[in-house]
Amino acid sequence: MQLVDTHLHLYAEEFHDDRKQVIDAAIQNGVTKMILPNIDSSSIHSMLQLCHDNPENCFPMMGLHPCYVNDTYEKELKQVEIELSSGKYYGVGEIGMDKHWDLTHIAEQTKALTKQLMWAYEMELPVSLHTRNCTLDVIELIESLNIKGLKGAFHCFGGTLEEAQRIIDMGMLLGIGGVVTFKNSGLDEIIKKVGLTSIVLETDGPYLAPSPFRGKRNQPAYIKHVVEKIADLKQCNVEEVATITTVNAVTLFGL
Repeated sequence: MQLVDTHLHLYAEEFHDDRKQVIDAAIQNGVTKMILPNIDSSSIHSMLQLCHDNPENCFPMMGLHPCYVNDTYEKELKQVEIELSSGKYYGVGEIGMDKHWDLTHIAEQTKALTKQLMWAYEMELPVSLHTRNCTLDVIELIESLNIKGLKGAFHCFGGTLEEAQRIIDMGMLLGIGGVVTFKNSGLDEIIKKVGLTSIVLETDGPYLAPSPFRGKRNQPAYIKHVVEKIADLKQCNVEEVATITTVNAVTLFGL
């Protein structure tokens, strides 16, 4: 199987001691392409170095993560704009909104997201969207901007079936990772009802490891557990899940 991890923080400190081994394990398990979302200006250098050292396997995105939006977000966005203009990125991400941790800068998050969505639309780049506890807010924002044709994935999708359908109707995909293997996640019923053509796979490593590794460091090799769970829910074979989701990812990100 050939698989794509569409959202992985491989440059994170959690991989400092064994990053090469993690990449090797991923490739051995069929995960030959890994897409890396940016966080803020502090992560750009390490992310780009990793992609430079592994050009066949690692592909960078550029964006300002909503949890790193603060009073200086405009300065950060300027750096994002400069980087995106270089033409070396495969998407705009990780961008979005987050209502889980802190609502102090939710207005700034909305402004930052709007600006980055417009850049993605103008540059014809896909987006990787973080929407924790605010999936509907982001859906409605995108719909209000009337940027038809914008492509992307709702990373770590955790919304309702109705929200999933609205995302699909706007031509975007659902990013599905380890959470689908968790009991009572609610994703099982959604996966049963949406087509494989609407899904891309991800780990969000080092976070959200699938069962049986829940609570431990996540890594791209573990995508096979996500594939197996989706195949079980869809009552199809793992090769079908792998083939269709890989085509989705390759097409979306222009790999």
